[in-house]
Amino acid sequence: MLTIKDFLTADLTSVSNLLLQYYKKIGMTNNELLLYLQLLRFEQLGNSFPDLAEIAEPMDISVDELFQILQSLIDKGFVSIETQLNKHGQTEDRYDLTLFYNRLSHYLEQQEIKTVEKTNEKRVTDLYQTFEIEFGRPLSPIEFETIQSWLTTDSYDVELIELALREAVLNQAYSLKYIDRILLAWERKNLKSKQDVQMDQKKRSAKVEMKEQEEKEDELPFVPLYNWLNPKK
Repeated sequence: MLTIKDFLTADLTSVSNLLLQYYKKIGMTNNELLLYLQLLRFEQLGNSFPDLAEIAEPMDISVDELFQILQSLIDKGFVSIETQLNKHGQTEDRYDLTLFYNRLSHYLEQQEIKTVEKTNEKRVTDLYQTFEIEFGRPLSPIEFETIQSWLTTDSYDVELIELALREAVLNQAYSLKYIDRILLAWERKNLKSKQDVQMDQKKRSAKVEMKEQEEKEDELPFVPLYNWLNPKK
């Protein structure tokens, strides 16, 4: 009878949670996953090319069925059979199970790209809405094209355009031409992000404060020192 001790001391198969989380997303069936896990189990036990009969028995399917599942894994690019030399100089076959992670990596990269694209699309939509709110009216087709040109042709960051819009609003200049001049001025100074502009503004503010302080010091009236040794002087 299997005891808890037997269960806890049995060999374990280490499986990435990414495999269990995304196997369906990248086109692996339940039977293909089960076969992959069996191959992984044997590999971690030191057998990289087990007899399919050893796997068919615990899966309770025929070797022919198992071979079809294996062929499907190979055709989909999840597994490959490689031939290599062992330490005795003899050729031997092994299952390469790392291909799955190449497929998974590609899938996750594509998902990340889609997420970034959706985020960017929302930021652009919000940008147009911000312009319309600040201008108090819908944008004209030409204004849409101008903003689109800033994003695509000039490659201005959305945050940078929003900051230029805020500068224009603070100066009560509700004009894309005015905003364009701001963006061009920043571009000439190689200010490409919101952080760059804020840093430049801090530096300019510090210079202004320093100049004002120097001017105040220069304007101080001359005050003669009191001669405490000879009060009459």
